[in-house]
Amino acid sequence: MKHVLCGLAANVSLPSELVDRLIAIADEEIAADLAHRADLGHAQAVALASRVEESAARLAYAGRLTAADIDPVTQPDAALALLAERAGHPDWGRLFAEDPDAERRERLAGCPGLPADVVETLAADSDVRVVAELALWTTPELATRLATHPHAEVRRTVAANEATPSAVLAALLTGEGLPPARRCLVCDREEVPFAHDPQCPRLDCDLPSGASCDGSHESARHDTQLMAIRNPATPTEAVVGFVDHPSLLLRWALADRPDLPSQVRTRLAADAHAGVRADLAENPAIDESLIRALSTDGDHEVRRRLAHNPQVPLDVLTQLVGTTRIGATLLPRIASASPDEAEKLAGSPNPAARMLLARRRDLPPALRDALAADSDAKVVKSIAPHPGLSESQLRTMLDRHGVQVAAQVAANPDATATLLEDLVRHRSTARKALREIAGHPHATAPALLACLADPQARPLAAAHAALPPPIIEQLLTDADWRVAEAAAANPSLPHAVMSDLLSRR
Repeated sequence: MKHVLCGLAANVSLPSELVDRLIAIADEEIAADLAHRADLGHAQAVALASRVEESAARLAYAGRLTAADIDPVTQPDAALALLAERAGHPDWGRLFAEDPDAERRERLAGCPGLPADVVETLAADSDVRVVAELALWTTPELATRLATHPHAEVRRTVAANEATPSAVLAALLTGEGLPPARRCLVCDREEVPFAHDPQCPRLDCDLPSGASCDGSHESARHDTQLMAIRNPATPTEAVVGFVDHPSLLLRWALADRPDLPSQVRTRLAADAHAGVRADLAENPAIDESLIRALSTDGDHEVRRRLAHNPQVPLDVLTQLVGTTRIGATLLPRIASASPDEAEKLAGSPNPAARMLLARRRDLPPALRDALAADSDAKVVKSIAPHPGLSESQLRTMLDRHGVQVAAQVAANPDATATLLEDLVRHRSTARKALREIAGHPHATAPALLACLADPQARPLAAAHAALPPPIIEQLLTDADWRVAEAAAANPSLPHAVMSDLLSRR
């Protein structure tokens, strides 16, 4: 019954008076669906927040509640949500800054626009997690101060803050000009020297895997360097020296940066670890010579990521597709291809090139139609969901290529009701095609009834508005809870049935 009520809570046709009845009996799961209703009125949002505390924060984040609706003492999560959205009362910050619950103070520290006195209180907090959260989002001036904080965890989050001045970030990389940190998360809890076992069996231990401290806070220092290298505000000259660092993670972080000199990128392209080379391959700042060098990399993931680089030349891209599994996705370089480039791709003798172009959904009719008539099934499979194709063209695809393209034809937004009905009658129709038909806006009752026979298509069909109401009502007691919930969310479910379900709960 719970799944049925959750489905009702999400049903766009649920009358307002039934929404009120559902609010009156809602628990956390039902409230989660109610909170997402586009038609939820302000009074209903207030009532839901009063009944289910967990929903109050969700409603506050969504802008459904105001500061006047919330009592910060009894609804602290909602109050903190409003503060995070700059919609809370300024005095709430002072209240939560003195809250004995450190988690609430930590959440407060991540809120923007706090009064200056609240920020100073948080900066002096006795719990390092609170100060570290503040350091992650604070102003350049306070970030500069917190870079000298005695705890290494605060320095780590300062290094991740993009508002931290570049000179401070450079100092955090090397430690030069900063007083040594006195504590870290490891020596706060363990007697040094200590190295955390990556397979630590203690259930109450939340130290990061591999964390260690011999008195120099080495793992915390490493993590600070990692944050600084990832930070785009850190000066290029400060990070390039890490290209040959023994730490894989530090070299890996370098590969994403768009500001590296060409000689540094060349050295990263020769890194022994494929992950470094793969991140570099997708970096849009690498030049053509390096792209061509990486296109022959022996690692599949490096070549796959290179195919996703928006700057990859088309000839390299078509070569990559012939040797690398890319997946059914529109690649950035294909999406940005000029009209002339698109013409050349459509006329290429290489079916891989034509298939890449066929994944676009904004092709001129002439190119779209040419690809729809292609002799290669992979090309046709890619173009089949393109809007604007006629029923005749879609049927021709099916006649030529059958089950290979059935699911993609079913996914075409212009597929007619008659075509979808014909598709479900074929024994050879792929199960994936049934799932596409079950969610298609043009699907009719006969097609949907056929889709109910497939376990994966059944929940989709149960939610379809074209399903006959008596069938929807039957599905409310289906053994599969997903089907029952989908049926309850079906907008064609009669209002009388909805009311009866609430009466029987």
